Amino acid sequence: KSSNCKLPSSLTHQPTPTAPHDDDAPPRTATHCTTHCTTRQQQARLAFREPHTMAFRASLRRVARARPTARSFHSTPRALVKVGDKVPDFGGLFESSPGNTVNLAEEFKTSNGYIVGVPGAFTGTCSSKHVPSYMNHPNLKKAGQVFVVSVNDPFVMKAWSEQLDPTGETGIRFIADPTAEFTKALDVGFDGTAVFGGIRSQRYALKVEDGKVTETHIEPDGTGADVSMAEKVLG
Repeated sequence: KSSNCKLPSSLTHQPTPTAPHDDDAPPRTATHCTTHCTTRQQQARLAFREPHTMAFRASLRRVARARPTARSFHSTPRALVKVGDKVPDFGGLFESSPGNTVNLAEEFKTSNGYIVGVPGAFTGTCSSKHVPSYMNHPNLKKAGQVFVVSVNDPFVMKAWSEQLDPTGETGIRFIADPTAEFTKALDVGFDGTAVFGGIRSQRYALKVEDGKVTETHIEPDGTGADVSMAEKVLG
């Protein structure tokens, strides 16, 4: 005999649970939802952009650290050697060999003469025009000591001098400035990396008396052969 037992409706129909909420909190509105979503989107964008922004700022710092050097090279007026300057007291010049150092400041303590700067040994204009203009000038013997200075090693300068003046009868001395420090001290260097592999000397001639520069003949374009030619320097 079956029994017909039914559970009370209060046990078969449980109320759907709801999330607890603060009775004092204001009801969510469309405006609240929009603001909340917008805030989350902004936070997401900031989280994405922050690493990129930091990287960009780091790049700017690196550029700022490098900029003073670039600015001093490109924008600062060059302090070229001028009348009244002393010949740089530098002992890192060489004549013929690494064992024969030369200090032009010391050389000009007891004599007067000229310093002739050239961009490079064995280069076309230097070999065929500029230096020969001094070698063949009638006033060379009256000029005093004449030093041809180039940013080259002493072996190259020795070979060049032997090609131009095999017997040494002109008395012109060929001086190597391998580190370009003498050239830098006069501020007559230029960046010749593209052709020469590093800094080189502009073309110039300086008259020196009692250890001081009394005349400057520096080519306006740095490498031309006009104002520094013997005809305009020695008269």
